[in-house]
Amino acid sequence: MGTAIVAGAGAVLPVDVPGLRAACTAVWALSALLLLAVLTARAGHWLCHRDQARAHLLDPAVAPFYGCLSMALLAVGGATLTVGQDVVGARAALAVDVVLFVAGTAIGLVAAVVVPYLMVVRHRPAPGTASPVWLLPLVAPMVSASQGALLVPRVAAGQGREALLLACYAMFGLSLLATLVVLPLVFSRLVHHGPLPLALTPTLFLVLGPLGQSTTAVNQLADVAPGAVGAPYASAFGAFAVLYGIPVMGFALLWLALAIAMVVRAARNGMGFAMTWWAFTFPVGTCVTGAAGLARHTGLDALTWLAVALYVLLVAAWAAAGARTVLGVLSGALTAAPVPPRPATARTT
Repeated sequence: MGTAIVAGAGAVLPVDVPGLRAACTAVWALSALLLLAVLTARAGHWLCHRDQARAHLLDPAVAPFYGCLSMALLAVGGATLTVGQDVVGARAALAVDVVLFVAGTAIGLVAAVVVPYLMVVRHRPAPGTASPVWLLPLVAPMVSASQGALLVPRVAAGQGREALLLACYAMFGLSLLATLVVLPLVFSRLVHHGPLPLALTPTLFLVLGPLGQSTTAVNQLADVAPGAVGAPYASAFGAFAVLYGIPVMGFALLWLALAIAMVVRAARNGMGFAMTWWAFTFPVGTCVTGAAGLARHTGLDALTWLAVALYVLLVAAWAAAGARTVLGVLSGALTAAPVPPRPATARTT
C-alpha cells in the first residue's frame, strides 16, 4: 500500500507535471506485482504453517498488521481505477477495483472488530504499552470510505448509489470515532513513558493515516454526493468537507512536525533501517490526497502547494524505504531467520 499510494496520490495532484501520469502508471504496476507476491506468500503461509499464522493473530505485536492487508487491497484497487486503466482498459480496471474493494472492505471491517476484541480478551496489553500500530485495523474502514467514493458514480442511480454513499460515510464515522478512542492512549504513552524505542519511532507517522484519510474521504465523497442524494444533503456534504478537513489537516501538520522531530532525535541516537520505515509512506500519501481535495474545493493555491510539498516528501520517503528494503533482501539481512536466544548457563561458585 505504501507503493500504491505514490501512484494514487500523484494522479490527484492539482498540478500538471509532464511525465507524472506515466510515472504513476509504472508505480501502480509495481504495486500490483508486489500485492500479488505478498498475497501468494501469505496464502502459502496459512496453508503450510497454519499454526504459526494463527499464532501471529494471537500475538499483540503482530495482530494489528492484519489491517494492512485490507488497506493494500483497497489502495491497489483504487490506483487501478485511476491510473491502471491506461494499461488494462476502463472496463477491466473497474472490475479489478470492485473485487479488491469488496474483499478489502470485508477484511477491514472484520479486522476492526476482531483485533480490538482479541486485545481485550486475549492480548491484554499492559498499561503504558499503547502504540500507533494499534490504529492500523481501525483506519482500514476509512480507506474503504475514500475508495468507495470512486465507485459511487458507477452504481446505477437510485437506492443502490445512495446506499453506497451513506455506507462510506458510516465507515468514515466508524473509523474516526475508534481513532478518537485510541489516539489519546498513544499520546498518553509518549508523555508518561517517553519516546518509543528507536526502531518503532517511524510508527509515529501512522497517526497521520486516519487524519489524512478522513480528510480525503469527506472531500471525495462530497464530489460524488450530488449524484447520489438530494440537493440539501449534497450541499451540506460539500460544506462539511471543508469545515472538517481544514482543522484536521492543521492537526495533521502539527503531528507531522512532532513525528519528524522524534525521527530526527532517534536518528541522532543511532536509529537504523527497519521495516517500520514504510510507515513514512502511506500515511503521508493520505495527507497528499487530503490536501489535494481541499485545494479542489477551496481553490486556494496554498493548499495546492501543500499537496505538492507533501507529495515530494512522500516520494523521497518511498524511495528511501524501497531502496533500503531491496538492499536488505539482497544482502539477506531482512530474510535471515532470527537468532535464537542463548540458553542460560548455570553459574558456578
